[in-house]
Amino acid sequence: MTLRFSFCVMLYVFAACTAKKQNEKPEIEDIPASGLSGKELSIAHCSRCHGYVNPELLPKSSWQEVLPAMGHRMGIYSSGSRPDSLFDGGTSGARVREADIFPEKPILAREDWIQLVNYYLDNAPDTIPPPLRKSPIRIGLKHFKYKEIAVSHRPALTSLVKILPNRRGIVYGDGKSGRNLLTFLDADLRENYSLPLQSTPVQFYEKDSAIYLTTVGKGVFPTDAAEGTLQRLTKNGAAPGYQPGAVAIQYLRRPVSMAYGDLNQDGLDDVVACEFGNQTGQLAWYPSNGRGGYDNKRILREKPGAITAIVKDANRDGLLDIYVLMAQGDEGVFLYENQGKGTFREKRLLSFLPLNGSQYIELADFNKDGFDDIVYVCGDNADKTPIQKNYHGIYIYLNDGKSNFTQSYFYPLNGAYKAMVRDYDLDGDLDIAAISFFPDYLRYPEESFIYLQNKGNLKFDDYSFPEAAKGRWVVMDAGDLDADGDVDLVLGSFVYFLPQGDTTGLGKKWLSTSPSVIVLENTIR
Repeated sequence: MTLRFSFCVMLYVFAACTAKKQNEKPEIEDIPASGLSGKELSIAHCSRCHGYVNPELLPKSSWQEVLPAMGHRMGIYSSGSRPDSLFDGGTSGARVREADIFPEKPILAREDWIQLVNYYLDNAPDTIPPPLRKSPIRIGLKHFKYKEIAVSHRPALTSLVKILPNRRGIVYGDGKSGRNLLTFLDADLRENYSLPLQSTPVQFYEKDSAIYLTTVGKGVFPTDAAEGTLQRLTKNGAAPGYQPGAVAIQYLRRPVSMAYGDLNQDGLDDVVACEFGNQTGQLAWYPSNGRGGYDNKRILREKPGAITAIVKDANRDGLLDIYVLMAQGDEGVFLYENQGKGTFREKRLLSFLPLNGSQYIELADFNKDGFDDIVYVCGDNADKTPIQKNYHGIYIYLNDGKSNFTQSYFYPLNGAYKAMVRDYDLDGDLDIAAISFFPDYLRYPEESFIYLQNKGNLKFDDYSFPEAAKGRWVVMDAGDLDADGDVDLVLGSFVYFLPQGDTTGLGKKWLSTSPSVIVLENTIR
């Protein structure tokens, strides 16, 4: 599940990493000016927490939206006092208050704040033109057949899709608040049954006879409430299908992804939980207790934004390590090297700007040297800076064999959300299927799905299909749906948000016509 909807990608810029305790903060008038220039102030406050963002990366209009939100992180409020509107109701807001995300009192002088703001507004461009493609995307997929399912829960709010192997069909989730559904389709794409849920499903994991469902909470939207769960599904007696069973892990803060593997070498699969959260969150792992549940969590990183985790032995020492993509401010790829006995050492592999909108990673050996490379996807634009960005897209970082990674390929894709690496055409090399949730619908609506066919030496031909704009694709899965030996694709549409400034009419059309799920059936076999 890569459904992010952060709405606060830039809120970490200039975060007060070195702020004192609240009762030690003087009033703004009592803080002497530092004497630093606007640029020096921006570097001092920004780069301590994440990659430095130059003023030129956003137009003035965007900075005018972003700067007040930055000020809140430093205790600077237009009314002079911290407004309650910064906090959600209930436990979500209480958790943010407790974390001291928004200081009651300022942590820098008024003159310094004005200097900093003026530096950004004076140096930002008036506008930033949208990125234009150098060549058109080829329309028509050579060996995929487009299919729509007959059962759609309109308007489509698809929150997960999963192909079940051995011709057992598809599972997909619908994330409407208050009427969440998990729908099971057979191999012919007909509905078997739908299971009502109390929480929005975002990931379906099946191993042997065990089925675990990750639920994010009461909806996919930003929250710090600990309402997410990892729940077991059990056979529904003599009736077809499954029913909700015991909760294996509860009180998760907006979990968007889980990864499974035996991290402590006891023969049981443990769980790595990406609790994306919103203002707060964490990355943690839970040892299996051998009874379908998990013991107390072990925190790996106590920050929000964990969005993808992969469990794999990175250094070939026989111990499973953890690759993690972090979004939400301090964006990057981290490796947690297993030291044995349940301990891990953090190593930062890649760093990205907070504007990247990091979404997804996969591991794949593109140059066939025996080492896993990183495929990185960025393009989340559900924030205060929803302009198209020429660095959004799909990246390949090659591994030198010592977990040092170098960018070796980039495919620009507005609003890229996920990319799945497989040998789709069965020619012996790795291709890429990708979706975008924020494509340029006005100029390039076909960007919502891209198939990159590998031509060798990290060169790819790009393709889409004529029906690509029939939905707004947010989730995707790859697998052999019809058990014929090739890899099919399933895409899920989420149309709650209409494209900003949409003049195409697509948004309104989706509300009544977008399918929940489509299938791209691989016909190469």
